Amino acid sequence: MRVVFMGTPDFAVPTLKKLLVSRHDVVLVVTGPDKPRGRGQKVLPTPVKKVATEHGVPVYQPDKLKDPSVPAELRRWNADVFVVVAFRILPEAVIEIPPKGVINLHASLLPKYRGAAPIQWAILNGETETGLTTFYIEKGVDTGDIILQERVPIGPEETAGELHDRLAERGADLVLQTLDLIETGKAPRKKQEGVPTRAPKITPDLCRIDWQKGRHFIQRQVRAFCPVPGAFTALEGKRLKIYHVRPAEIDMEGEPGQLLQQGERLYVATADGWLEILELQPEGKRRMAAAEFLRGRKIGENVRLGEGGGKGGTAA
Repeated sequence: MRVVFMGTPDFAVPTLKKLLVSRHDVVLVVTGPDKPRGRGQKVLPTPVKKVATEHGVPVYQPDKLKDPSVPAELRRWNADVFVVVAFRILPEAVIEIPPKGVINLHASLLPKYRGAAPIQWAILNGETETGLTTFYIEKGVDTGDIILQERVPIGPEETAGELHDRLAERGADLVLQTLDLIETGKAPRKKQEGVPTRAPKITPDLCRIDWQKGRHFIQRQVRAFCPVPGAFTALEGKRLKIYHVRPAEIDMEGEPGQLLQQGERLYVATADGWLEILELQPEGKRRMAAAEFLRGRKIGENVRLGEGGGKGGTAA
């Protein structure tokens, strides 16, 4: 089949790569505009554009999908189907173009975790299982008829970054299975059932650690926002990002946020026990192990996390 692929971030890359070596013909890639990225704010292509360019596939980067010129341009490629992975909300004028429909890959078992951040919310909420869904896009956000689903377990210490990479790879295979079924006219079409849950965009406030909460919630919070945007707190008025913690059994009382240093190991008290901080990033410095952070440093008895530290930057 002739395919128009739509996607922007790293999550979409495995699907595009597998489509490019499949029997299907990717005639056009639609992605976001080039933007300043990284510390130097150099204008760079999206991850999807980079792959498309390397394979000689035409790239289209509209600023606004509601511009009347967009449907006209997409019709020109005579695609059978549009494949969408981690892209923007499509207007109806785009959805109605391909004769075999517009399919989307979503990183949850719909109708659970509809929205922009299903991976992070699944971990934050303590889910032990998530999954992947391919479905037909319709006017509502993540509400269309389901084609295929695959269940995926979440490891007890798995971070959002690790789960993201696993789901991206397995999702690529699910998309190919979906396209093969659509091509042969055997694709199932099932209405979404169950109570929908939301997975809205992650905000900085969600990433700020409240040490008055329980240690298991805080551990999930750290996992959910690792590596980006990063759960954060403050140390001596400066932002401190936390990337890896685990529950610890310390035989002493501690006030929430209180730090305890034992050699090159660092612990912090929560509402219901202690966590060991294994990996962190002080403001203005690189990510490092707690042992490296503590080398040559002495944490005083009354030092507490969570006071000051600003807004913690922009979440994604």
